[in-house]
Amino acid sequence: MFKKILIANRGEIALRIQRACRELGVKSVVVYSEADREAKYVKLADEAVCIGPAPSAQSYLNMPAIISTAEVTDAEAIHPGYGFLSENADFADRVEQSGFKFIGPTGDSIRIMGDKVSAKQAMIKAGVPCVPGSEGALPDDAASIRAIARKIGYPVIIKAAGGGGGRGMRVVHTEAALINAVQMTKAEAGAAFGNPNVYMEKFLQNPRHIEIQIIADTFKNAVYLGERDCSMQRRHQKIIEEAPAPGIPRKLIERIGDRCTAACKKIGYRGAGTFEFLYENGEFYFIEMNTRVQVEHPVTEMITGVDIVQTQIRVAAGEKLPFTQRQIEIRGHAVECRVNAEDPYNFMPSPGRISLWHPPGGPGVRVDSHAYTNYFVPPNYDSMIGKIIVHAPTREQALLRMRTALDETVVEGIKTNIPLHRELMADAKFMQGGTNIHYLEEWMKVHKR
Repeated sequence: MFKKILIANRGEIALRIQRACRELGVKSVVVYSEADREAKYVKLADEAVCIGPAPSAQSYLNMPAIISTAEVTDAEAIHPGYGFLSENADFADRVEQSGFKFIGPTGDSIRIMGDKVSAKQAMIKAGVPCVPGSEGALPDDAASIRAIARKIGYPVIIKAAGGGGGRGMRVVHTEAALINAVQMTKAEAGAAFGNPNVYMEKFLQNPRHIEIQIIADTFKNAVYLGERDCSMQRRHQKIIEEAPAPGIPRKLIERIGDRCTAACKKIGYRGAGTFEFLYENGEFYFIEMNTRVQVEHPVTEMITGVDIVQTQIRVAAGEKLPFTQRQIEIRGHAVECRVNAEDPYNFMPSPGRISLWHPPGGPGVRVDSHAYTNYFVPPNYDSMIGKIIVHAPTREQALLRMRTALDETVVEGIKTNIPLHRELMADAKFMQGGTNIHYLEEWMKVHKR
């Protein structure tokens, strides 16, 4: 086991990794920007090093600053969390070339799975079902692009090969709008991700967003930890996640889970990862893989009892997975609400000082957050300030428990999306289970404020 790990991230995930290190008896070093000087994980760290000013490009995305901090603090490994450099293959390579362990997959695995086009090709080879679409990146000539779209059938969606986080996507309903949409998405992709390649897929009308969480070691062992339903989202950004997914037969989950673990073994994957699927009419369609820990990992931890972050660290340290597929048992139901510093109905960010922070408690309630009373939420980063997670024997009980937890939560001084969560927890369609990825945006149109 490592003696010291550098945490190359911020916010609630930095605190989550820090806690995992403590339980493993590992010292942690956190890096932080000037905007995060007041953060809880900075105050609690064994060592904390300021690596630059507020802009991410000069701090959390500054590879030389992070690696040199690992050198001067004698860290042995670097955990990238999620976002920032977590899916940057060059960073993973540079970490390893500098003599540290990257707590995640190899740079090669990130390249294969991080590029949506090569990921899809790898999954087709591994027998994982994919959304009908272009075989690779779209060609430059308009006639070929139109021919591909006709073969797939409208509506289609244009996606950035190097995209993520809900960015770099455009739905096209008619041939007249196609070429312009492709050109605009290419320009956006080049600017946002440094990769102008785009590809095309059939735009499914009413799918659900289902994820399979996997974890693999360096001894060709791979296990899936059940599934999550992340369909409650707006602009491709998730706000509520739950596990297991309501209404999907276990046999189907087992079949797709086995294919995911087989794909991991085939590409020599190590560490935690998530296969994301669209699910419609009893069929799974692979869309992408996230080669890192996910924001929503706690719901999987709650239903399986597996500490995903600690397992990531153990695998990176060269240990074998401490469990087999047969030992994974799904118990009860878990729900997670992302708490964002934003207006609950128009989603405008609401940074500023929290004058009162009172998180919920009680049986089966977990709060992952770096916020506290008098904490200043900086305007420079993502608006998420925490997550409320509940676990109960049944889905119905979990939703009731979440309602109680949300009612107990008090955040003053800034706006949060908690009022929206309270309404959704009492929404009849959501309570039934199985809402699709478009449901929240349609709901927002009806419930305009």
